[in-house]
Amino acid sequence: MQQMEKSVRPETDDKQVVAAIFDLDGVLTETTELHYRSWRVVADELDIPFDRRAYEEMRGLNRSNSLAILLRGQEGRFSEAEQQRLAERKNEEYLRLVAEMTPSDLFPGALELLHGLRARGVRVAVASSSRNAGRVVERLGIGPLLDVIVDANTAPRSKPDPQVFLVAAELLGVPPARCVVVEDAEAGVAAGVAAGMWVIGIGPAERVGQGHAVVSSIGELSVDAMLRLLNDRAR
Repeated sequence: MQQMEKSVRPETDDKQVVAAIFDLDGVLTETTELHYRSWRVVADELDIPFDRRAYEEMRGLNRSNSLAILLRGQEGRFSEAEQQRLAERKNEEYLRLVAEMTPSDLFPGALELLHGLRARGVRVAVASSSRNAGRVVERLGIGPLLDVIVDANTAPRSKPDPQVFLVAAELLGVPPARCVVVEDAEAGVAAGVAAGMWVIGIGPAERVGQGHAVVSSIGELSVDAMLRLLNDRAR
């Protein structure tokens, strides 16, 4: 986990303090495609069938659990050390692609939403199952807009375990019931609900419909809408 530099914000009544916790991949930027391409390289090198349907099962999972999906039924071909090397190979390919990212890779509306949350005194975190969340944040240039980054280095239990969101809330100093999670993965939505947080799902209802609200993209979200949903729930 990295503690990012805080920007200036207005004073906030502690009783009213709230937090927005964002997944990274598929929510703020399209790293989901980079992950897919990286796993595809590994699959091709192993001559293992792999397509986007199989990748959908990996959404929101950490690297080891994703590898288990890739190798499903063929785990016996590889020793533990070999499986570790395969995970490292995927990460090498992923970091090569991440190095090409720029702030222009943020989804439309994401930067404006982050600025708006900060201006309203909302505490903001990224909570990701990726171990490379800090590097992606750096490439996107949004570090100064975040209070906290929590990744698999600090919260190793993969979603749908709520650990990553609960750690983020603790570091932000905000009770889970005052946190809004924004997620695009079924496992991430389940993790946010298990954490006792308000969850907004981004994507099709069949994937994120267990959230308390569903939108098709982050560009549809506004600060007022997020706070209104949270306050309505608290009544």
